[in-house]
Amino acid sequence: MRRRRAVTLPAAHPRRALAAGVVLVLAAGPVALASAPGPAAPTPATTAPAADLGSRLYLEQCASCHGPQGQGSQRGPSLIGVGPASVDFQLSTGRMPVTQEVQQSSRRPPVFSPEEISALVDHVASFGGGGPQIPQVGPGDVVSGRDLFAANCAPCHGATGSGAALTNGWIAPPLYDASPTQVAEAVRVGPGLMPAFPSQVLTDRQVDDLTGYVRELRGERLDRGGNPLGRLGPLAEGLVAWVVVLGLLVGAVRWLSRRAGE
Repeated sequence: MRRRRAVTLPAAHPRRALAAGVVLVLAAGPVALASAPGPAAPTPATTAPAADLGSRLYLEQCASCHGPQGQGSQRGPSLIGVGPASVDFQLSTGRMPVTQEVQQSSRRPPVFSPEEISALVDHVASFGGGGPQIPQVGPGDVVSGRDLFAANCAPCHGATGSGAALTNGWIAPPLYDASPTQVAEAVRVGPGLMPAFPSQVLTDRQVDDLTGYVRELRGERLDRGGNPLGRLGPLAEGLVAWVVVLGLLVGAVRWLSRRAGE
C-alpha cells in the first residue's frame, strides 16, 4: 500500500509577519482612539456670586430713612462723609436702626452681628466724604485720663460717669457699658449734643488716657463702700441710706408701742 507523503506548509517569514502585525495595529488604532472617551468638557459655573452683604443690609434697614445712596431724607440725615467711626458707634451700641423717629436713640443690644456691622461700615464709606476712622485704642495713663475726664466729660456725664439729664429732653448717657473703642469713637464723632474732639483738640495719646480712665470707672474699686445704687454719688447714696435707716427706726418704735399697749 502506497503511503502518502505529508505536505508541510512553509512557515511565514518573520519579517512578513511583523509587517502584517504593524498594519493591523495601525488600522485598528484610529478606531480605538475614536471610540475611547475623551476628557469631559468643562461645564460652565452655575453658582452666582454672593450678594454684597453691606449693600443688601443697607437697602433693607437703612435706605428708607437715609436714602439709597446715603443722601438723606426728611426721616434721616445724610450719611455722606460721616465716617466709619460714626457708623460703627451707632450700630455697635444698638442706637441704629430705629423703628420710629426719636429725638435721641438710647443704647440697646446691637441688631447686627460684628460681621454685618463691618459690612455696613464699608458700604456707607463707599458713599464718599471721608470722616473719622475707627480708632485703634491703646493703653493709657489713668491719672492723665482723670484730668481730661474732669475737664471735658464730667460736666455732662457726671463725676463718676453715671450720666445726667441735659436740656430739652436730651441726656448724657452713663458710660459703664461702653467699650474702649466706643468711648474713643464718641470722642472723635460727638454723637447727639456731645461735641466732637478732633486730633487737633485731643491727641490719640490723650484719647487713650481718657479711655483708660473710663475703663477704671467701670471697675469695682469705686464701690468699696457697698451697693453703688447706680453710682448716683456719695451725697445721694448717703441720703438714701438715711431714709432706709429712719424707716427701720420708725417701724421698730411702732412695733414696740404696740407691744407695750397689749
